[in-house]
Amino acid sequence: MSIKSLDNDRVKKYTKLQKKKYRDIYSQYIVEGEHLVREALAGGVLEEVILVEGIDFDISVPIVYVSKEVMSKISQMNTPSVILGVCNMKKDNLIVGNKILILDEIQDPGNLGTIIRSATAFNIDTIILSENTVDLYNYKVLRATQGMIYHINIIKREVFEAINELKEKKIVVYGTDVKNGVKADTLTKEEKEKCALVVGNEGKGVRKEVAHLCDKNLYIEMNKKVESLNVAVATSILLYELNK
Repeated sequence: MSIKSLDNDRVKKYTKLQKKKYRDIYSQYIVEGEHLVREALAGGVLEEVILVEGIDFDISVPIVYVSKEVMSKISQMNTPSVILGVCNMKKDNLIVGNKILILDEIQDPGNLGTIIRSATAFNIDTIILSENTVDLYNYKVLRATQGMIYHINIIKREVFEAINELKEKKIVVYGTDVKNGVKADTLTKEEKEKCALVVGNEGKGVRKEVAHLCDKNLYIEMNKKVESLNVAVATSILLYELNK
């Protein structure tokens, strides 16, 4: 049996999950494409699969078949996939490990997704998202992570509370400041063993009140003709240095 009606209750729910408000209400979100569906399954969060009728797909969760018209309604992509996955949000909210990344009001979904991939690549243990950072379950964020969201601890926390908790654990908190920082590649191995990096908004950088809580600032040495780097690029470089 395949769902063909756009007025079907399941379809209405799936469509609501395009909006953060309803993702939060249901504690669920949708991933698009086979790769992300399989990553969600491996991550233990996949609840069910939505599949275009006539497509064969072997997977160990319930499958809901829909028409191409219904899939176009549910999907947020210009060219809808033939497979979507409904996933449950994780409830964990603990800071784990000794390498922490704090994102203070990152707004661009592509930047957040890229940062999550880099953080996973360079062995960050926990990513902390401030309350005003773009929604982790925005479909553009999910696509940009390429499934790395399931390989790293990501939590949402009030930044000041998180930094105070890190200081209690004797974890050094590094901010980012071109004018009043030290070169990232000059840190010793000991200075990188237990540390947190705070990265700020694309336009404004780290908020002043947050920057005041940092123990030391880092900067990336580069050609003076370049005023600044994209936040995802800069974060990736800093994480690489902290992982050396």
